[in-house]
Amino acid sequence: MDRHELHAALNAAGVADGYYRIEGVHEPAPTPPDFLFLRRARDGAWETGAWDGSWETGVYERGAYQVISRHPTEEAACAHLLRLLM
Repeated sequence: MDRHELHAALNAAGVADGYYRIEGVHEPAPTPPDFLFLRRARDGAWETGAWDGSWETGVYERGAYQVISRHPTEEAACAHLLRLLM
């Protein structure tokens, strides 16, 4: 499952849009105060680092991103986020 398929599965399951953010696919605006996320991992500082090929899932809470897990593939990250939200 890739990010687009994950988004379609979450929509079909009725998961509210504000509960999650999927980089490049589903980025609610305005930004909700708390949500789960899936994004590309960065080598170094997240804002300035280069993508290192892995993926992160985590929670955004009180204005800060907290990474729960790193994944070697997009598929693994999507499966993890799906488990967290279902």
